[in-house]
Amino acid sequence: MTQTTEQHPLHIATPDSRHAVVIVGAGTAGIAVAAQLKRARPDLDIAIIDPAEQHYYQPAWTLVGAGLFKPEQTRRATRTLLPSGIAHIAQAVTHIDADNRQAVLADGRRIGYQALVIAAGIHLDWDKIAGLSETLGQNGVTSNYRYDLAPYTWELLRNFKGGTALFTQPATAVKCPGAPQKALYLAADHLRRRQQTAELHFYTGTGALFGVPFYARALEQVIAHYKAQPHFGRHLVAVDGPAHIATFEATVEGQTQREDVHFDLLHVVPPQSAPAFIRESGLGDGGGWLDIDKHTLQHARHADIFGLGDATSTPNSKTAAAIKEQAPVVAANLLAKLDGKPLTAAYDGYAGCPVTTSAERVLLAEFTYGGVITPTLSLDPRVPRRRYGWLKKFYFPFYYWNILLKGRNRPAQHTPRTYPDTLPTIQP
Repeated sequence: MTQTTEQHPLHIATPDSRHAVVIVGAGTAGIAVAAQLKRARPDLDIAIIDPAEQHYYQPAWTLVGAGLFKPEQTRRATRTLLPSGIAHIAQAVTHIDADNRQAVLADGRRIGYQALVIAAGIHLDWDKIAGLSETLGQNGVTSNYRYDLAPYTWELLRNFKGGTALFTQPATAVKCPGAPQKALYLAADHLRRRQQTAELHFYTGTGALFGVPFYARALEQVIAHYKAQPHFGRHLVAVDGPAHIATFEATVEGQTQREDVHFDLLHVVPPQSAPAFIRESGLGDGGGWLDIDKHTLQHARHADIFGLGDATSTPNSKTAAAIKEQAPVVAANLLAKLDGKPLTAAYDGYAGCPVTTSAERVLLAEFTYGGVITPTLSLDPRVPRRRYGWLKKFYFPFYYWNILLKGRNRPAQHTPRTYPDTLPTIQP
C-alpha cells in the first residue's frame, strides 16, 4: 500500500490587530507624518509603534553641551505629543512581514496594516569602538549624542584646565552631520572667551569638513580661526579611558595604520546605522538602509511601504529640516496610494544644517540633492550670523514642538541661488 502525505497550505499568522496605517517610530519623523495624516483625514485609522516613554529634541543637545540650554528643555513624554485619535503600541518592532502586511513586535504580537510608514530613526553603534561604552561619562570621555552625556560635556568644558581636546566623526552617515564640528567650535569659543589655550584636533573618517564643497570651504576658515587641526580619513577604533588614549585608524597606500593619541577631553560621535530589523526583513539596500525612491519616498519593492527620516536610503543629510520636507510628501503619497491614485508629491532632497560656530553665531547650510545651494533667505549662507544663532536657540525649538510635531505643514521656501566663488569674510 502506498502511503500519501496530506498537503497543508502555508500557514499565515492572523494579526492580533489591524490598522489602515501603521507607523514604526515615534521620533520626529513618525509623529510629524502621523499628525499630517490626521489633519488631512481625521477619521483615518492610524497606529504608531514605539516603546520609548520619552521624546527628545536632539538638535539642542549640542547647546546643552555648551551650557546654553537646559537638558530638561529637550525632553517630553511621548504620549503627550501623539495626535489624538491614534493608537499607541508601546513595543519594539523586530520584523516586518511585508508579504503579509504585518509588523511583528518584540512580545510576539502581529499588527496588520494596509499601508506602512517606517520612521525608525538611526542606531548609534557605541560598541563598535573598543572600550568606549565602559568609559563614557567619565575619564574625560563624552558625547553630545546622548541626553545623559551632553551635561557631562559642559562639565568637562567648565573644569577644563588646558591640554589636548579631541573631537571625532565616523565615516558612516550620522544624524546631523554638522554636530561633530559644532561640539568643537562651541568648546573652542568657550575656551577663547576664558582666554584659555588648548590643543584642539578634529578627527574625521570622511575626506572633508562638509559634504557640500560650497559650505566646506567656509568651515575650513572657521576651524582655522580656532587654530584647530583637522585630520581626514581617520576614524576612532578604540578608547582607553583610564590611560586617556584614543586610537585612530587610517588606510595609507593600501595599508592600515593605527595612531594612539593622548587626550584630556574626548568628544565622540559613534558610527551609526539603520535599525537591524530593516535589513533582516529584506527591506534594506546594500548598506542596510530602508530602500526607498528618493523622490516619492515609496519603497523600491513594496508599494504599500513608505519611509522617511534617518533610517532611509535617500542621499540627503539626516536632519530634522529634511524631515520637515519629507513628511508632507509621505502623507500625500500614502493617501494617494490608499485611494488608488498616482503618487504626485516629490521630495527634492532638502536639508538644513545650522552649524553653530560660536555661542552667538550660526552658519545655516541649506541644500538639496546634488549639493544645490538653496537658502531660504538671499543672504550669503556661508556667513555665520547672530540672527541664525537666535533661530537656533529660540525659534527652531518653538517650531519643532508647536508646528512640525503638530502637523502644521508650512510650504517650502528654500530656492536655488548662486553666489560669488570668492569667500566672504568669515567671523565665527
